[in-house]
Amino acid sequence: MEGTGKKIVSSNRFIYSIAAALAGAVGLIYVTPKFVVEQGALDFLPTLNASINAAVSLLLILGVFFIKQGNRRAHQFAMTSAIVLSALFLISYVLYHTTHESTSYGGEGLIRYVYFFILLTHIVLAIVIVPLVLISFSRALSERFDQHKKIARITFPLWLYVSITGVVVYLMISPFY
Repeated sequence: MEGTGKKIVSSNRFIYSIAAALAGAVGLIYVTPKFVVEQGALDFLPTLNASINAAVSLLLILGVFFIKQGNRRAHQFAMTSAIVLSALFLISYVLYHTTHESTSYGGEGLIRYVYFFILLTHIVLAIVIVPLVLISFSRALSERFDQHKKIARITFPLWLYVSITGVVVYLMISPFY
């Protein structure tokens, strides 16, 4: 059993390293020069990203529904699909932000503070959620369902919040693109 504990610690370190590298790489895209692409070529990506976030939200809710119904296979499909879509989102997000400057939010008054609160919590939790998702997924894959269930109870609401607020941020900023 001692070897298993070491594997888990090693696996978690690897996951945290991946998550930190992703966060650092995404952060770099905001301080590095943008790649030049044909005018308008990738302008569809914010809408695609919001659509992916909406689909992930739906898949997360379905995943919880399926597991509560005892349908492990449907749960696994929904959650794996959510992870795949999240990876596609990340690729699309990086592609867009390496080719476009950030859009400034133009709202005024109280709604401006609401927007920045939602954006800030979205960004912070998007960073936090990566290792939680990967650990939850690795525990499910290794059939450590008791440990999977413990972390999934934390992962699910945070991941759902991130995916829903991704759509909300898009809807709030879209008039200013």
